[in-house]
Amino acid sequence: MTDTYKGIAAKELENDVLRLTFLPKYGCKLVSLIFKPTGREFLFQSEADTLEIPPYGANFAQYDASGFDEVFPSLNACPYPEGPFAGTPVPDHGELWTLPWSSAFSPDNTSARSFVQSDRFPYTFSRAIQLKGNEVLFEYTVENLSDASFPFIWMPHCLLACSPYTRLLVPPHLNQIINVSHTSHHLGQWGTHHPYPVTIDSNGQQFDLSQPEPPSAQNCEDFYFTMPNTEGWCGIEHTDTGEKLLYAYDAEQVPYLGVWKSHAGFRSDYNLALKPCTGLYDDLYIAHKTCQCRTIPAQGKYSWNFKITLEGPAQPN
Repeated sequence: MTDTYKGIAAKELENDVLRLTFLPKYGCKLVSLIFKPTGREFLFQSEADTLEIPPYGANFAQYDASGFDEVFPSLNACPYPEGPFAGTPVPDHGELWTLPWSSAFSPDNTSARSFVQSDRFPYTFSRAIQLKGNEVLFEYTVENLSDASFPFIWMPHCLLACSPYTRLLVPPHLNQIINVSHTSHHLGQWGTHHPYPVTIDSNGQQFDLSQPEPPSAQNCEDFYFTMPNTEGWCGIEHTDTGEKLLYAYDAEQVPYLGVWKSHAGFRSDYNLALKPCTGLYDDLYIAHKTCQCRTIPAQGKYSWNFKITLEGPAQPN
């Protein structure tokens, strides 16, 4: 049982197939997700030997960018868009990743319940996790404590380890993307549309968006699919080993899907992230103004499910 992880108090969930490590006082961050049959660590790991808990409102790029952080109520820093809190600053990557959570882990260490309450906005955020074989089951509820509606964006900021052999898995109807990066070497200006998975990039070359480039590319991609993900699943496959990570979630509650890939283009990190989310383009202010985010009614609740499944290599017949 791990008591600390890189110098910070840690808690584990574990069964015969999975081992997960969390940092309750660091946004209840999931820092390790190991598939025990093969020993693979599915989460991107930074090279830091020790971690520092960030202060509220910190710049995400100045702290550990690994593992799985909960993003709420916006990924991009922005002014809150409406109601009595209109204009109130929403911090970079939201509030939850910098806050200490209250957590209770089951005696058998196969389930946990955690919650956190904002000091700036009127909500409580709750998460229940249960291990079931090769699945991690998440149940989320956000309660709006105010008499005004509360627009929000949630996404799992889950940075995954990858290689040039990794491939994105998405439903086939997701065949067009919009670039939301200002620094892509391939996709042109912010807002440029491209077919998926194969497009012609800004240099006139064929480019496969479903796979990472090698680290030598020194590049990042950040895009969203232009159609809602009505099937509510996505994932990755490591084609060199046959191992897979799959997400499944409520398509009505979490309708959008984005993708982040860093080919050593951000702080020399090499990772990718699938971003199921409740609002578009990372920015709550923009998503609200374009009617592309979810809203919690006054004194109401919003709940959704999210599941991670890990699979090993396919067995021969």
